[in-house]
Amino acid sequence: MIDEILMKKQWSKKDLIYLLELSQEEDIKKLFQYANKIRIQYVGKEVYYRGLIEFSNICNKDCLYCGIRKSNTKVMRYQMEKEEILREALWAYQEQYGSITLQSGEQTNSNYVKFCEDIILEINKKTKHALGITISMGEQEKEIYQKWFNAGASRYLLRIETSNELLYQKIHPQNENHSFQTRLACLRYLKDIGYQVGSGVMIGIPGQTCEDLANDLLFFEREDIDMIGMGPYIEQKDTPLYQQIEKVGYPILRDKQWRFQMSLKMIAIARILLKDVNIAATTALQALDPLGREKALKAGANVLMPIITNEEQRQKYQLYDQKPCINETAAQCKECLQRRVLSIANEIGYGKKGDSTHFLKRIR
Repeated sequence: MIDEILMKKQWSKKDLIYLLELSQEEDIKKLFQYANKIRIQYVGKEVYYRGLIEFSNICNKDCLYCGIRKSNTKVMRYQMEKEEILREALWAYQEQYGSITLQSGEQTNSNYVKFCEDIILEINKKTKHALGITISMGEQEKEIYQKWFNAGASRYLLRIETSNELLYQKIHPQNENHSFQTRLACLRYLKDIGYQVGSGVMIGIPGQTCEDLANDLLFFEREDIDMIGMGPYIEQKDTPLYQQIEKVGYPILRDKQWRFQMSLKMIAIARILLKDVNIAATTALQALDPLGREKALKAGANVLMPIITNEEQRQKYQLYDQKPCINETAAQCKECLQRRVLSIANEIGYGKKGDSTHFLKRIR
């Protein structure tokens, strides 16, 4: 059955669900090997770095699963100075990363918008536009996205978290500041402007089914997404979602091994289904398995996001508990990831922006 499905030119939702429900070790191994073959065929053996600068944990949102949600009073809030951000971006440039990601909690005030615009402009000026800039700053008005694009950002990450609107509502407060339709509209704004658009989902949300995950994959295909970042749901003890799970004694939550394995299957199926998109091996995978990112690369991922935030601030940017790499320096993180990539016979695309092949084809 799995051989027949893998050889199909087009998959139905039933096929996707079948692959997501695979339980035999040999079948799962076959899925991962085929996904890796497709990765090499369509995007090559190179793994691209996106040096991650988490420059602020101040957030206007109150997502029920997130450790830096607005109502979490236990978080030590910070916003880095422009000079600090620029210093870390230039370090990535000098270390031949080829690309960085600027990420923060969501803010919409005019000072923040101008601050981000100035940073993007300055990084491009200092690197002569040689450093790819991905940004991840939440939902904004279309004019703001355009302003940042004009400043020189070329990619935007905005995870949908789940394409099931009812499930989306269960993990967000019920108010205008947490609208599924707004999130969807923002993804489409980004595409209209000309960004390489990245999205993704959280795997193992209480109440989530394999049909939901199959629909997530079809959502990526339908919305013509260029970059995908998916990872397992990991608990954060100071959030309402964790407290809800704890209250009922965890029967509504899949175990960590299931969440990890399902995350790898989602990466593999996304690679085979979508072929030439960029797919990240997310840090959250390593929180559940010491070799999580290597296993993701072997299952079809081709992007890593090493944290280059300074050591003092990276400890304050924890969306979930037991986040790995928060006690390492940027240099240690680079060395560690290099060993991980080379240990599985991949190549590192040093000095390359690693633009999404899917995006390049799409804009032609």
